[in-house]
Amino acid sequence: MKPEEAKQFVRQHFEEFVNRKDLSAADRNFAAEYIEHGSDVPPGLPSGPAGPKQYLAAAFKRFPDIHVTIEDIIAEGDKVVVRNTWRATDGQSGHKIEFSGIVIWRLAGNRLAERWAYLQSPHPVH
Repeated sequence: MKPEEAKQFVRQHFEEFVNRKDLSAADRNFAAEYIEHGSDVPPGLPSGPAGPKQYLAAAFKRFPDIHVTIEDIIAEGDKVVVRNTWRATDGQSGHKIEFSGIVIWRLAGNRLAERWAYLQSPHPVH
């Protein structure tokens, strides 16, 4: 995949999977052997696309209006790096939160194969 195609794939992934809350996007976008790296994802999630689906389904319940904005996106080789901002309202407390992060994706076979994420702790928005 060329760098511009890879960036468009990742943009579309965030739009479908997060902003449109389309959990079926995981089956289309993640490789069967998909691997998460980092401490932002709860332990014990299933491997492959099932892990992100389970994690995001729980996030959608708690934060029904969650939305991610891509601030910067860079692609080189088989990697795409995204700096993004997440905004949401906690469905339990009604408090608005925001956090930013940097995600590195490795693509293989036109799918997301690995992810490294470095995310800020959520902070309240007034």
